[in-house]
Amino acid sequence: MTFKIRVDRKSVDSMTRQITEQLRSLIGSGTLAVGSALPSERTLAELLGVARNVVRGSYEYLEKAGVVQRNGNKGRRVRAAPARRKAASKFSKKVAKKR
Repeated sequence: MTFKIRVDRKSVDSMTRQITEQLRSLIGSGTLAVGSALPSERTLAELLGVARNVVRGSYEYLEKAGVVQRNGNKGRRVRAAPARRKAASKFSKKVAKKR
């Protein structure tokens, strides 16, 4: 698996945020397809020359956003786009009726 992620140590954004946004972009563009495995925390940290907890933070943000799914000891994979929640669609209908 080869994809380009760069970390700018002089950036105002944290390294965790930079990695998170770049991974999100790669997933959104389809470069990282649904079901594809992400590199381990240790591997990606070594490739980027950052501490492992920086990569762990990025992966945890992506998990909370529902973009990545952790599969126990098998690592993390890109998750399918989450289905729209019914509650959200009901709320948007109520807002539309008020207008």
